[in-house]
Parts: sequence; structure tokens; C-alpha cells
Amino acid sequence: MPLSEFSAWAQTRLSAEILATLASPGQIVAAIAAAAGIALVVAGAFARTMLPLRWLTAASNAALVVYGALHPAPITLLISVTLLPINLYRAIEITRLTRRVRQAQADADLSGLWLRRYMKPRRLRAGQTLFRKGERANRLYMLVEGEMVLADIGKPLVAGRIFGEIALFTPSGLRTHTVQCVSACTVLEIHRRTVEQLYFQNPAFGFHLMKILADRLSADLERGAPATLVDAPAAGQGASSVGRALNTSRP
Repeated sequence: MPLSEFSAWAQTRLSAEILATLASPGQIVAAIAAAAGIALVVAGAFARTMLPLRWLTAASNAALVVYGALHPAPITLLISVTLLPINLYRAIEITRLTRRVRQAQADADLSGLWLRRYMKPRRLRAGQTLFRKGERANRLYMLVEGEMVLADIGKPLVAGRIFGEIALFTPSGLRTHTVQCVSACTVLEIHRRTVEQLYFQNPAFGFHLMKILADRLSADLERGAPATLVDAPAAGQGASSVGRALNTSRP
């Protein structure tokens, strides 16, 4: 087909599509929804963090649901209806986590509260050892009930704070202390992989945990105390450089 004929055919086809779109209010709404959906997809492609990406994707899904229903376009409708609840759930989940982080910034001592929903409870008997020095580490813990102590140095652990993070930062990945129960205890535990997922899904989460870690190190140095940081929170593998720096400051 010569270029001139193709151009004339394309113009005729475009005019017909425009007339068909303007023929009814439903088609006008469908066209607007399609344009909005495409624009939101493009905007999502430029998002650099997970939170806006999820909300833009969910909004795009909603717009394409409208287009698929009114045009109609069954395939577009099916895909958008399937993806919309998934992206909404993830967007809401990340938004709630962000709010918890911001709330926790007002009180560093409550730094473990927003992690509780991701942690599993574990009960231990009096005299039972949670982990020993030299063991490989893959979990963080928080004491919620009872008394625990670092058996090798005799230092008690503070309830409501994360502990056991140092081993996750060291190159060897081995525990640096032995933790033992003085009385019957209940702890919450979270696997390292979960902490890393939370960190990568929401950078604000990781940055805040690293800030608390640095703040507590500064407080220890000002008091002239050894920077053991046994009850400081961790930010997953993304904070490993901070962890290694802290480890070198220990006697």
C-alpha cells in the first residue's frame, strides 16, 4: 500500500474511532479512563520507591476496570480486576508500615512496636538458653515477658527492645553473646529474610532503624560505655555496612 493511501486510511480510521467514542457518554468515559490508566502506568514506571508505585499501579488498575467494563474489553477487564485487589492490599500494607515508622520516631524506646505484627511468639523455661555465643544467627528477638541476661557478661536485657542483631551484621554471622532465661520468658522472633523484605519494600523503615542504631551507639559513647548494642534494632542486610562499622568499635 502506498504511503499516501495508508495515510488516508489511517485518518479515516481515526475519524471513525473518534466519532464512535463521542457517540455515547459511556464511550467518552471509557476513553478518559483508558487515557488515565495509561498515564498512571507511565507515572508508575518512573516511581523510585515502592509506596507510590503501588498506589499508582492500583489507580491504573481501577481506571482500566472502568475502561474494560464500558468499552467493553473483556481481557483488559479480567486482568485489571485480578490485579486491583493485590495492589490495593500491598499499598495499604506499606502505608500502614510507614505510619508506624513515623509514629515510632517520636519515641525511640518503642522502636520494636511496629515489628510485632511480623513476629512470632516463643516461650522459654527458666534457665533455658535462647542462643549461645558462636552459634550462627538468622533471627532477631524482642523480650516481652520475663527476665533474660547475657550470661557471659551478666548484663540484663531490656523488655520491649530488639536484641540479637549484632550477629546479623558481622561477616561471620555468629552470635557474640549467650542469652539465657532467668525466669520463664516470652519472646517475639522475626526471621532475617522478613526484616530484609521490609527494608527493601520501604526504605523509610530501614533508614529509621539505622538512625535508632546510631543514636544508641552515640549515647553509649557519651556515657563511656562499651558499644555492645545488644538491644538495638536492625535494618536487614541493607545496613550491613553500618553494622560492620559498629562491630569494629567494640573492645
